[in-house]
Amino acid sequence: MYERKEITPAQLEEQRGYCERIRDRLADRPHLALVETYGCQQNESDSEILRGWLMDCGYGLTDDPGQADLIAVNTCAVREHAELRVFGNVGALNHRKAKNPDLIVAVGGCMVQQAVVQERLRKSFPVVDLAFGPHELWRFPELLWRTMERREHRNRKSQRRLIAAQPSDGVVAEGLPRQRDGGIKAWLSIMNGCDNFCTYCIVPHVRGRERSRRPEDVLAEARSLAAAGYKDITLLGQNVNSYGKGLGGDVDFPELLRRIGDIPGDFVLRFMTSHPKDATEKLFRAMAETEKCAHHIHLPVQSGSSRVLRAMNRHYDREKYLDTVAMARSILPDLVLTTDIIVGFPGETEAEFEETLSLVEQVRYDAMFTFIYSPRTGTPAAALPDPVSRAEKQVWFDRLLESANRISAEKHAEYVGKTCRVLVDGVTNDPARNLSARTKGGRLVHLAGDPALVGQFTDAEITDSSTWALFGKAV
Repeated sequence: MYERKEITPAQLEEQRGYCERIRDRLADRPHLALVETYGCQQNESDSEILRGWLMDCGYGLTDDPGQADLIAVNTCAVREHAELRVFGNVGALNHRKAKNPDLIVAVGGCMVQQAVVQERLRKSFPVVDLAFGPHELWRFPELLWRTMERREHRNRKSQRRLIAAQPSDGVVAEGLPRQRDGGIKAWLSIMNGCDNFCTYCIVPHVRGRERSRRPEDVLAEARSLAAAGYKDITLLGQNVNSYGKGLGGDVDFPELLRRIGDIPGDFVLRFMTSHPKDATEKLFRAMAETEKCAHHIHLPVQSGSSRVLRAMNRHYDREKYLDTVAMARSILPDLVLTTDIIVGFPGETEAEFEETLSLVEQVRYDAMFTFIYSPRTGTPAAALPDPVSRAEKQVWFDRLLESANRISAEKHAEYVGKTCRVLVDGVTNDPARNLSARTKGGRLVHLAGDPALVGQFTDAEITDSSTWALFGKAV
């Protein structure tokens, strides 16, 4: 049974004390830090906290690795490709350290929580001074201070490196500093961890068990974001539909949506990610009745085969998923629906892949994120027989991608001639369409318009479309 653990104000005050010590140590000259992030939106949110701690410790921020005195890499463990990129890029920091022996290299995030990665870092990556798992983020100042202390003993190499990633079910920490990127869009983490244990997924093993923030803390942060003028607020969780479990109160996720939607201000409210087994009529009605809530849901199906879904431990079958989609669209006729699909799960047959393809044609997603199965050490699926070759899986993948792109292009074409309310979120390098924006359903729009519109809502006339975007002009 998971025992909920909350970081106390006294523990946070101790971390602020470490920040003060580090600031004193860095007082001789300006010091700069760079934070590089891989993976999901939750990692982006964690990197905001990491930047907040670094600024409290006296660092300025930079995007130039050549100017950095500290480089922190926040890692993702979901797929092998991401891990290989991290190892390659961290290894490449050797030449930076050769030029600047005082450079501190820190590697954090989900990868580090895996014992096999910790061992590889110990044996093959002497460039890394500090490695820490996601459960240790709340005490990053202490870990950084200890790393600095160890580096003073340059003749004792075994004492110079610190790896902090003990097995943990995770903690809840409020009051952490945060340096957000920009003033238009904001991530708002409402929970962390996962209790679903899909057989292919490493997340519960590295992020820990589900633990929700208290509703009063979430609402306070949402109010502060609205008051600060943020126009696009995304609620984050590995499975937001499970929000509130273990808190003992009456605020579940649909109720939380309604309460945040009642906060004064002109903003769009989004969320991700939803697990289909917990996507209920109550949720869809809350979305429909909460004016600020985007009519978009990311509902990962992963496979169209009921047998494969059982092997994945997804807790729904094809029919239940299709029923959920039908219910959602009956309540939200303008729903934008996106999904994740894994191709080539161990033991999947071509006939079962065809079931996935037929489901895609039936549901007609607005967009899909598709992946070839990537074995994760420590998950049950990694031990399953996997007789289908990588080349054959690639053939399946290409067929799925063709279907996904065709449907997306057809769905986008339906916007042409319509006028949509969009949030202008940036500028582009295209003089003909100099602005980027998003519809309330999350569709990317390239616009021609006044740059003064950045950060504002405006109406956009859609004049053209492609597989991946809409095109238009501000009106």
